[in-house]
Parts: sequence; C-alpha cells; structure tokens
Amino acid sequence: MSELNKTLEDVFGYTSFRPGQEEVINHLMQKKKLLAVMPTGAGKSLCYQLPALLFENQTIVVSPLVALMDDQVIGLKDLGVKAERVHSGMPESKRTQIWENFKNKQIKILYISPESLMRNEMLSALKPLRISMFVVDEAHCISKWGSDFRREYELLKELQNHFPEAIISAFTATADEETRADINNKLTNGKGKIFLYGFNRPNLSLAVQQKTNNWKAQLLEFLSNRKNESGIVYCLSQKLTEQCAEFLQSEGFNAYPFHAGLDSQIKIDTQDKFMTEDNVVVCATIAFGMGIDKADVRYVAHISLPSSMEAFYQEIGRAGRDGLEADTLLIFGLQDLFQRKRFIDMSDAHDSFKIKEHKRLDALIAYCDSATCRRQTLLSYFKETCEPCGKCDNCLNPPQMIEGTEYAQMVLSAIYRTGQYFGSGHIVDILRGVESDKVKAKGHEKIKTFGVGRTVKADFWKIFIRQLVSANYLLINIQRYGALQITKKGETVLKGEEEYFYRKIEFNTLIKGKRVKAETLDADTLDDEKELFSALKSKRMELARKRRVPAYIIFPDATLHQMLLHKPQTLEEMGRLNGVGPQKLEKYGKDFLSIIANETYSND
Repeated sequence: MSELNKTLEDVFGYTSFRPGQEEVINHLMQKKKLLAVMPTGAGKSLCYQLPALLFENQTIVVSPLVALMDDQVIGLKDLGVKAERVHSGMPESKRTQIWENFKNKQIKILYISPESLMRNEMLSALKPLRISMFVVDEAHCISKWGSDFRREYELLKELQNHFPEAIISAFTATADEETRADINNKLTNGKGKIFLYGFNRPNLSLAVQQKTNNWKAQLLEFLSNRKNESGIVYCLSQKLTEQCAEFLQSEGFNAYPFHAGLDSQIKIDTQDKFMTEDNVVVCATIAFGMGIDKADVRYVAHISLPSSMEAFYQEIGRAGRDGLEADTLLIFGLQDLFQRKRFIDMSDAHDSFKIKEHKRLDALIAYCDSATCRRQTLLSYFKETCEPCGKCDNCLNPPQMIEGTEYAQMVLSAIYRTGQYFGSGHIVDILRGVESDKVKAKGHEKIKTFGVGRTVKADFWKIFIRQLVSANYLLINIQRYGALQITKKGETVLKGEEEYFYRKIEFNTLIKGKRVKAETLDADTLDDEKELFSALKSKRMELARKRRVPAYIIFPDATLHQMLLHKPQTLEEMGRLNGVGPQKLEKYGKDFLSIIANETYSND
C-alpha cells in the first residue's frame, strides 16, 4: 500500500479516492502549483489536507470565514490531525498560544484569514519556518470576476514573491473560464496547472417556478413533509429573511433568519443550531454563504433571484454534500430581475465589470425560462454536456410551447406606442384596460392598444413579459427606472416577420413524480430500517452535543446508511465501512455497535 493510500485509510477512514482527488494530490506531492475547480461534494478539502500531512514542513490554509475555519479544524482534530485556526473570534491569549505552538512545529496545518496572513509582521514571522504549501480556499474571491468578490484576497497575489519555494495551490467549487484564468494569473503568474472537474451534481434535482402573488404558498408546498429535514431558503433582503422565518415558524418549522444585520451572538447561535441539529431551516441572505459545510442539507430554495449563474450554482451546491439526494427550487419574477439589474448598474464598478455581470445574470434568466432539461442548461454554461437528467421539472413534466405571436405583438405595440419609457406594471395596466391615475395622466387610455388584453390575468401578462425579456425580445433599461424597450429581435415580431412561441404559463406547478433513489440506500430499505436509522441518528446527536460539533462530524448520513446495510457486529466489521477510520472507530464504534445490536435483537 502506498503512503498516500495508507494515510487515506488510517487517518480519513477511506479505502479509495473520489474521482479527481488522486490526480490533484499527486500533482501537489510533486511540489507543483495548481488551481483545482471541483464541484461541491467532490472532496476538495482532502486534496490539500492529505498532502499537508505528508509534507516535511507545515501548511497554511487561507480561508474566508470564521465558521468555515472552525468547521474544518473541528473535523481534522476529530481525526487526530494536529490542526488549528487563528481568527478574530478567539481571545488574544488563545491566538498567541496557537501561534507559539505553530512556530514550535506542534501544529501541522494552520487555517488563517487573508487579512491576518498578509500583514507584514505575519509574513516576516513565517519566512523562517519554510512553509511547504499555501492553500487558497474559495479562490474565486481573488478574482474581480468572482461572484463573491472580496478585495482583501487581492493581496494574496504577493504570496509567490514572499515564498518562492512554497507550493501555491488554489481550490474553488465554481469558476467560469475568465475567472479561472484570472485566479491562475494572480496566484501563480499563469504557471499553475488548472484541474477542471465536472460541475455535474447528479444527486440534486432542479426546479424553477414562476413567482405568483403568494410566494409563501409556493414555498410551503415545496417544504411539505420536510419538517424533519435541514434546509436553506435564500432571500434577497434582510427584511425578507425575517418575514420568511416568521412565516415558516407559524407553520411549525424550526426556522431562523440569518443576515449581516443581526447581532453576532444571534448569528453564532443560529449557525450552531443549524450545524448540530437535524431539522433546522435557515432563511438567509448570501451572508450565510461560504461558511456552510453541513453534509446533510436536503434542500435549498430561492425565493429571490441569485446574482448570477455562478452564485446560483454555489448556493444550490450547499445541498446534498453527502452525495445523497437533495432538491432545489428557484422561485422568481420580473421584479427580481429588475432588482438584480439595478444592483449591477448602481454599483461603483467599472463598465466592463457591469457588462460581464449583466451577461452572467442573463445566463441565469435563460436557465429559468429554459424549456429543456435544467441540468443540460446549467452545465452548458460551464461548457459541459450531459444526457437529459430525467429528474428536473422540465424532464418530469416537459413544458408545452405555445404560439403567442399575437400576444407578443400586443405587448410590443403597447410599449412602442407609449414611447418605451414605462415598466411592466404600467404596460400591463394598459393591456388590461385599467384606468389608473398614471394611465389617465399620460393619456394612455386613448391609445389603440388600451384594453386589448383585458381577458387575460395580470399575472399572466407579467410572466409573459418576463419571457420576452429573458429571450431578448425586450430589455430592461435601468437608466430609465426599469423601462421596457424593444430589441431588434423584438422588432421582427412586432412587424410580423417572425413568429413567437412562449413556454406555457402555469401557476404554482411543482415537480411531480418519483424522486430518484439515493445510490447508498434505496427507499424501501430505508423505510424498513427507519427505527434503526432513527436510533443511530439519536446516538449521533447525543455524541455531537457532548462534543459540541456538527452531527455529521461524528458520521455523515452516508455512513449511517452503510451501518443499516451491513449491520456490523464487531469493531473489525465496523472499521470496514466507508467513512469509519481508526480515530472514529475508537471514539464512537462501540456506541453505534450497541445501537445496532439492540435494534437488531428487538426486531428479531
């Protein structure tokens, strides 16, 4: 057995690597620089943690969030690895002691923020230690094209100058071609090898809904039968997170808001509940982003439009990190699109950045209004292909495409006859013949198009207009406060030179059909073993609370499923299960063997 495989089994408890891991690890073991773009759940952390244990000198991991550092270090310590972190949430005395231990080589892996690392006194103190490797986690933050751009990461481009002998490695879950090149140029002068692995997450189901006036009912239907599962609901504003959490609490969910405006202790308590309990739903802004490292999140819902395809991919990536099935739902409307475009145009960024961000947002809108397989549309953005997934909403219920040239001409005519100066709400009032104060003030009740669409509901017109926008027949002019304007493509329909087909508009339609079974354990077996599974989860929660760690740090669901399938009766048999290494076997093996023995006996 090679040293890599021995360390993999003895420390981490695995007998084989996941796809891509061994190739990245071997490159690092040759002391070569790299950027690895690997999907969430692919095991990125192990790619640098395992080499770090084998290198002669120490490793520094640059991490963006306190919660993420804490989570990683807790997991490593539980495996018996000498790891620590230094961050602002710790007492000064504790930070000083950790630093002394690191200088004395009593710590093998140290997690630190970019702000702390790039201070002159820290860089000077590190140089005599001859650091083996610097790892930049969440590396998209270093790029001006990264969806979570963080200016402090810019300083990391100086690392290669300060430590020319050290390996510089970077890892992220998502980065398009431009972002990858930017990261690589800054960290390695373009000399790092780029490892790009598939973005496909086959265990995630994908669905999109048109937002109605009652998003609460839409969300509640998606969450039906989910009160005992962990999940995240992403919202656009702090106020909306609180409204969403209040609503779900009133419906019996264990729900909490999370946003940057909350008191620090409240945020810490909420995150602690989420990480250690099995049935917490967090209603969050992106402030609840990269700190999420919980393996058994079973769903992610968006009740507001994310900022880009990359942001969307990252956020849904927080579901199903254990490899088991998880569901995602995006609910959005035209107002969301207007808000997102306004955020981009009101920013202080350079025009070239704004143009790129608009293109990224347009790609997400195209995904939302796609009539084909969601997974194919999502992966095509990252230059990948796949067969139809068979489990997204479009695959399970293929949308009907309807000839709507006449409707489109009604909309386009109303926009044209009002000078292309008004938003969708005003245009809908004109189409439906609503004599609002604004309509009468502008004299728009006298135009030829007034009332031509009065037999159609306002919600239909809003969605119909959004589809025209997403298909580039119309554009939203932010400089004119969201005015709808006709594109050249739209002009061809207005003039009758081209037909227009729209996706059939249905309200409150969710995925129907059988959910895909988890590879680890089929649904029938899980149902038969639900009492044993419940007992194993209870024991896991008891141990997690005693150690004050997330439940999955003890064992993830996938390992509990292994216990259900194989029902080990001895420590030796338990040690053969995937995810049960020597450290975990020694700490928890007897507790879980006892549960299995008792439940098996009682069932007999």
